[in-house]
Amino acid sequence: MAKRKTPGLNTQSTADIAFLLLCYFLMTSTMDQQAGLQRRLPPMPDKNQKVEDMKVNERNIIIVRINSGDRLFAGDQPMDVSQLKDKIKEFLTNPNNDPKLPERENKEIEGFGTYPVSKGVISLQNDRGTSYDAYIHVQNELVKAINEIRDDFSRQHFGRRYANLTEDQQKIVRDAIPQNISEAEPKDVNKK
Repeated sequence: MAKRKTPGLNTQSTADIAFLLLCYFLMTSTMDQQAGLQRRLPPMPDKNQKVEDMKVNERNIIIVRINSGDRLFAGDQPMDVSQLKDKIKEFLTNPNNDPKLPERENKEIEGFGTYPVSKGVISLQNDRGTSYDAYIHVQNELVKAINEIRDDFSRQHFGRRYANLTEDQQKIVRDAIPQNISEAEPKDVNKK
């Protein structure tokens, strides 16, 4: 009996098929997008501008601290992150004209008229040991509180949510309900 030769496989098109599969998976798959905080930074100050210390009334500032153990304090009161949104909303709106909460200043808003704008500032301070997850959760609650106040204002004056307003109407809402969040450089919050 004679030995038979085993026929070889035709592998000329294997590279072409692999390339086509690679292209297919690249086009049909989705890439994870990095989620981050959307913030508009203030413009760079002019080099010739003199630095002035801005005096802010203590009642107009709420200090939100996150320590290295991810414990949250708002106005020296320990609280859970789920309570922060309501605390910030009460602080910024000052519904009962409480003398311990921020004062309001009547401002002329272009296209709207005069409106009492809160002078409230949220000062966020965190420890160097604060976890990124806790920091993001607190940031989200702060922004959520401001967005809810803006939605309430939008519904009351324009009959729609803030996201559904025109660009000019959104500018009016931003002027009436400013997002004043001040972030300090991370430090050891545990030490006073």
